[in-house]
Amino acid sequence: MQQLRSDVPVHRVRVAVTNTTTTPVYFSELQVLSDSFEPMPPKRVDMALGRTVRTDFPVPYGPARCDPKTIPAPKPAVIVAKLRVGDEPLREVRYPVPAGDPLLARLVRTECAQFILKQAIEVSFGSEWTREGDSLRGVLSVVRKGGGGEPVTVDDVGATTHFDLKPASGKRKPIAVLTGASLEIPVLVTSSRCDPHAFAEAKQAYLFPLWGTPPGVGETYTMEVVPPKPVQERFWDYAVDLCGLPS
Repeated sequence: MQQLRSDVPVHRVRVAVTNTTTTPVYFSELQVLSDSFEPMPPKRVDMALGRTVRTDFPVPYGPARCDPKTIPAPKPAVIVAKLRVGDEPLREVRYPVPAGDPLLARLVRTECAQFILKQAIEVSFGSEWTREGDSLRGVLSVVRKGGGGEPVTVDDVGATTHFDLKPASGKRKPIAVLTGASLEIPVLVTSSRCDPHAFAEAKQAYLFPLWGTPPGVGETYTMEVVPPKPVQERFWDYAVDLCGLPS
């Protein structure tokens, strides 16, 4: 299994298949199952493969099963394939993926870290963004979720494939500490790339990472903050104008 950049926003992985013989192998369905994730229905493939060094099939996987206080250890997975070799009957074949698989571990950690942090705070992009030189100025809104008044630390924010996001104050680690019900963090967004190829492949342009430390946990976790569509369009128009690209 592997995961490309384009797979991240749509919650899927790629299952690589190799056929070193001249006998065609017909794939009817593929499914990724693990106790670490909610099950998803099999993905219809309906494709016969002849000799191939490698062919990748995109397969969705379910939401991670997370704990509100700690990131669980990944559990083994299995790739379930319904296939037919040559003229043989259709049959089910199961390919094990060990719990120590690096991709499996990363998927669990990424999603469960985000789950833990989202139990404590909700973060969103403000609706107003103004041009200041080569940057856009706006705010991140941080709202406490649930009860309790213990501090929640917003440790840092980061860049995407296309945009840099920085606190306007220049402060880092922490950027801000939420002690009340909510706060606003002034931030600057700057376009980090101007090559036309990058703009044509903007699959992760708006998945902004944010690091925070929830109360009672004592560990810093990461979540993704995605601006709403109108703000994405504002960022895109700004980048096109800054880079002098055709709109």
